[in-house]
Amino acid sequence: MLEQSSPRGTCVLVVEDEPMLLLMASDIVEDAGLHPLLAGNADEAIRILEARQDICVVFTDVRMPGSMDGIRLATAVRERWPPIKLLVVSGHLINGPELPDGAKFFRKPYPSAAILSTLRELAA
Repeated sequence: MLEQSSPRGTCVLVVEDEPMLLLMASDIVEDAGLHPLLAGNADEAIRILEARQDICVVFTDVRMPGSMDGIRLATAVRERWPPIKLLVVSGHLINGPELPDGAKFFRKPYPSAAILSTLRELAA
């Protein structure tokens, strides 16, 4: 069930298949003063993006089950919703060219303080 929309540009869509990491990321988003929306995979994330207009950042893991990984999700977001900022995390190194322009990348385990300040910067 979708929640009601928040003020424009205050929501961060967190996409992570590991429940504990999803909750940790959600807490960081809240600590940044933003409203988290949670998705367990890219397919769910796309459905949320299509239904809402108040998402300012997509914060996604790279490796997830489903029809697309986080890199493909980030690319789809950049193509369909260009104003939305991208924050990508992974336990594995990735090449910069794999990410869409302007996407920020952090390797897991990521420092919470760095993610928090990056979220604030992206949402500003």
